[in-house]
Amino acid sequence: MRLSRSLAPLSLALALVLSLPYDALPHARVAAGASPSSGRFGASCRTTVHGSQVVAYCHNPYVDIDRVRLHIECARWWDIDSDSAPADAWPAMTVRLTGRCWKEIRSVWISHQKAR
Repeated sequence: MRLSRSLAPLSLALALVLSLPYDALPHARVAAGASPSSGRFGASCRTTVHGSQVVAYCHNPYVDIDRVRLHIECARWWDIDSDSAPADAWPAMTVRLTGRCWKEIRSVWISHQKAR
């Protein structure tokens, strides 16, 4: 039985690939024990202050869960600063955080923690 000229190189290449040892096959270059998404983390947050009220939206575009908290520092010395309860921002999820002071707000920030 004679192979045509177009099938001979193809069958030879297929036989060579199938005879390669497993270690010679190409595979992803990821260090052992390291996850590929270890470098990217953290939801992107935007805050809006209206008088004495704060609203924050945090969107997590990454694979790891981000536990976010809203922190509010009030301007008056007698006004109590507040921290919100932690909210888990799962992958591709947007979380809404709210808080307030009695009078003016001095500063607002968001803290991030990797949830396991």
